[in-house]
Amino acid sequence: MDKPFFFHALKVNEQTCYGCSHCMNACPTEAIRVWNGLATIDENKCIDCGECQRVCPVNAIYVDEDAFDSIFNFKYRVALFPAVFIGQFPEEVKASQIYSVLHEIGFTHVFEVERAVDILNEAILEYQSKEGLELPVISSFCPAIIRLVQVKFPSLVDNILKLGTPSDIAAQFLKRKLIDQGIPENEIGIFYVTPCAAKIAAIKSPVGEEKSVVDGAINMNSLFNRVYRKIMDGSGKQATEPGSTELFDYEVLWTLTKGESSRVSGRSLAIDGIYNVMEFLEKLENQEIEGLDYIECRACHEGCAGGILSTENRFLVVERLQKRVERNRKKNQFIPSGINKYKDYLLTKLPLGEVVPRSMMMLDVDMAAAMKKMQKAQKIEVQLPGIDCGACGAPSCRALSEDIVKGNATLSHCVFVQKVLMKNGEINMDTAFAIIDKIWGDRKTVKGTLKNNT
Repeated sequence: MDKPFFFHALKVNEQTCYGCSHCMNACPTEAIRVWNGLATIDENKCIDCGECQRVCPVNAIYVDEDAFDSIFNFKYRVALFPAVFIGQFPEEVKASQIYSVLHEIGFTHVFEVERAVDILNEAILEYQSKEGLELPVISSFCPAIIRLVQVKFPSLVDNILKLGTPSDIAAQFLKRKLIDQGIPENEIGIFYVTPCAAKIAAIKSPVGEEKSVVDGAINMNSLFNRVYRKIMDGSGKQATEPGSTELFDYEVLWTLTKGESSRVSGRSLAIDGIYNVMEFLEKLENQEIEGLDYIECRACHEGCAGGILSTENRFLVVERLQKRVERNRKKNQFIPSGINKYKDYLLTKLPLGEVVPRSMMMLDVDMAAAMKKMQKAQKIEVQLPGIDCGACGAPSCRALSEDIVKGNATLSHCVFVQKVLMKNGEINMDTAFAIIDKIWGDRKTVKGTLKNNT
């Protein structure tokens, strides 16, 4: 296999996986194959969207996350979290309680990343005013979408917004602020509480920058359980930072569907759900859509409320955040976080570097060789039945044809081709079963019982 392009947060537990192929069929980029009875992930195609983890019936797909105790490697420990983390808790739990417990369990500083939205929003509007932009601008907020564009829609990479995210800005702000207070940089650890695997991957292997300012990612689901358990035990009744949890309406809603697109210039659309995004980007790539200035794309339904590391139902999270907005309006007590004092500095840190296309369709690094392989794959696909049954361990006949030209499979992996080969006397029954065993493992043939009785 080629050298992987990205770090990946999604892994397969080989002790649990039994090769059911649910994940293979759900993967939007056809990054999964079944081999030796186990799901395997092609690291050059995976975008860490988490669709495989959603459908796995035995939780064999897991997220490779930073251990919570890793925060104690630093003297000053910053928790950055999106507003959807607050939305995981029942309405009777106050945001100030959550802040308090986060301090109690080990964080020295707590900050909601949406406090950086104002600075980003202003930068986006200025970015849109530039001449010569590739339109529509595609939001850079969702890391799974950035990787999707890179591997599946490489012709659209120039459309990606070359600005960082609220979490990037918040991290830069807090690090600079603590350094200005005389704290050595190596004593500051910044950890993002993530609702998705893609954000973990983006922190470990950022796109458009050399190194992320965030030091680690904490699983939102596991942190919720840790915090909520303490709240239920009676902890966190007094806020450590009174009043610091109040956000403006658009800040609270930024990570939800339409939260970003409602704050930009021109004609904008919000698309959520990875398959909806793919359908839309395909139309965009085929120039079927015109007159659009900005698109907010989110891999998860309802935006970050639907992340795979979210504990609560996404619709309940959205409702809770909307109610939080209403409560904040009535209170009208918004205490500045001090981030605007660093605005000029943060704006210098916002621009992203080049986003490189990394097409998963590229069959060889040499263009001439790649074209020959593509032609060969097309010829092979014609010989396949075209029913995408998945019995070959690949999600589609087209995917199998690509695997064959890459040297990762053979034409005999197709059960229909096997039948023809057996009829022509080119292979026998034992050879056919050996092929199936290699793909699906002995368990799929009842440890040899089926073969012995044939």
